[in-house]
Amino acid sequence: MKFTQEMKDMMKVQLAYIATVDEEGNPNIGPKRTTRVLDDHRLIFCENTDGQHHKNIKSNGKISVVFIDRENNAGFRFVGKATSYTDKEKMDLAEKFAGVRPKAACVIIDVEKAYTMASGPKAGKLITE
Repeated sequence: MKFTQEMKDMMKVQLAYIATVDEEGNPNIGPKRTTRVLDDHRLIFCENTDGQHHKNIKSNGKISVVFIDRENNAGFRFVGKATSYTDKEKMDLAEKFAGVRPKAACVIIDVEKAYTMASGPKAGKLITE
């Protein structure tokens, strides 16, 4: 899937929330303030806490990322695979995009699917364009 300009514009100004799951299927959700668009189909963020999200990413890579524009009842949910990196090249890349150096790792998300989070009849529908 490829990000639209509308998606990219929203991701520039709205806070990202990520959801991951552990090996038993227990969900974990929270904000990732450094999430940025890396290219037309990938996101990048700085992993700073090295907490449960990072453990889940390293364990299975399953991730959802949500951006919501509450004022306009709009948003997107992206589903894909997250990979954690600690090599200098990727850490430098995360710093370039987020403006701060990751404390624990650079995480890159390969987005496979996108869903609309707009209210109304299209709510939660897969975006196929």
